[in-house]
Amino acid sequence: MSDQKLPTRAEDFSEWYNQLVLRAEMADYAPVRGCMIVRPYGWALWENITAALDKRFKATGHVNAAFPLLIPRSFIEKEQSHVAGFSPELAVVTHGGGEKLEEPLVIRPTSETIIGYEYAKWIQSYRDLPLLINQWNSVVRWELRTKLFLRTLEFFWQEGHTAHATFEEAEAETVQMLDIYTDFALNEAAIPVIPGAKSPSERFAGADETYSIEAMMGDGKALQAGTSHNLGQNFSKAFGIRYLDHEGALQFCWTTSWGLSTRFIGAIIMVHGDDQGLILPPRLAPLQVVIVPIFKNEEEKVQVLQASRKIHAELVAAGVRVRSDEREGSSPGFKFNDWEMRGVPLRIEIGPKDVAKGTVVLARRDKPGKEGKSFVSQEGLSTVVAQMLETIQQALLDRARAFRDAHIADPKNYDEFKGAVETGFAFSYWCSTGECENSIKEETKATVRCVPLDAAVAAGTKTTAISAGMIRQPETPGTCIRCGNTATRKAIFGKAY
Repeated sequence: MSDQKLPTRAEDFSEWYNQLVLRAEMADYAPVRGCMIVRPYGWALWENITAALDKRFKATGHVNAAFPLLIPRSFIEKEQSHVAGFSPELAVVTHGGGEKLEEPLVIRPTSETIIGYEYAKWIQSYRDLPLLINQWNSVVRWELRTKLFLRTLEFFWQEGHTAHATFEEAEAETVQMLDIYTDFALNEAAIPVIPGAKSPSERFAGADETYSIEAMMGDGKALQAGTSHNLGQNFSKAFGIRYLDHEGALQFCWTTSWGLSTRFIGAIIMVHGDDQGLILPPRLAPLQVVIVPIFKNEEEKVQVLQASRKIHAELVAAGVRVRSDEREGSSPGFKFNDWEMRGVPLRIEIGPKDVAKGTVVLARRDKPGKEGKSFVSQEGLSTVVAQMLETIQQALLDRARAFRDAHIADPKNYDEFKGAVETGFAFSYWCSTGECENSIKEETKATVRCVPLDAAVAAGTKTTAISAGMIRQPETPGTCIRCGNTATRKAIFGKAY
């Protein structure tokens, strides 16, 4: 399959993506329409994503737990905006064990309700707060239009759920988790996301405030790559999550939830990939290095494999995720194409002449052809490889940021705005009214992706990730791009997946 060319991104970006996911063996279609099977290579990438996030969650005091897949239907109906938001997407179980259930059960679309029910039992006093829990699981939302990784009936994710004594603590938690997502996207996935607040119409069902990280894909469209919600006291009041404060008065808790899913794999593919296949950031790539031994006869095979296996052992000892491709019956060219399709960041080529000289060829995936090749000594190779992987990681971030920034326009009028959202984002003044938001959506198919956070919010976070990802808000008012009325903030508009 690696000998078959992909459609180019320029001619059909959507089909390029679909074929690449299948041919790189990231995922496959399931027998149930709209579901996906994540193949080992795709799951290995997800494992590296989960490890990077889990480390960050635990460093900020969060612990993991597991809650049930099945939720009583009555739980979903307790919070009115929540049920209104999710009702069209619910999968409902009406029979079990051959009998009709007394109460239908919902396969979780998200877990705020079941966790709210449990928190009401666990939390009694201010001494029980804050409660900081995360779970890794899958959820089901009955989507009509699906696409592997980006939007499927069942998808994998993490969902954090926390409870706090005050609004201020809950808001700080909400922004902190957005900051963690931003940090992860920038430093692990090499994706320059834009952190910001969602418009009221785009908020999570049941949230007082929703923040998101928005990423620009290789075709100029947006992808919501992670969300963090301040739920206020909505679920606390619905489920009776209360605590005794220092004065002995009974108060409702303030809660949050936040999540990042396997759709982030889709983001990595569409931000970094090229016409040859995947390009994976080294810090997340299932394999960081592949060694391809090259030989023509048995004598050459013995000496080349001996040298390549020594290199393999050295890289493993140095903590590099590496594989030696010793498959028989496949030409070196086939192997090159195969690993390029899979996006392995760095390839090591070694043949008889390299063995004689004590050298190898390093080929960077992010720079195809001669431009990405270099000849280096086998001596101290693990150090060179580690440095090269960091160089590739930074190069991918720089390239993605340059592409994003080149495709963010500041249109002077509505006609220019319409053109801008056809090829990328528009960063425009918005009066914050639903009327203008709806008009823009109807006329251009573009939505408010987020209102980028300002410096004051960024300064209050525990790391500099949000600040690093910010698109700066103006210091002076302007006029709404749609209606011309006074507006104080700018929003990112774009067409989205």
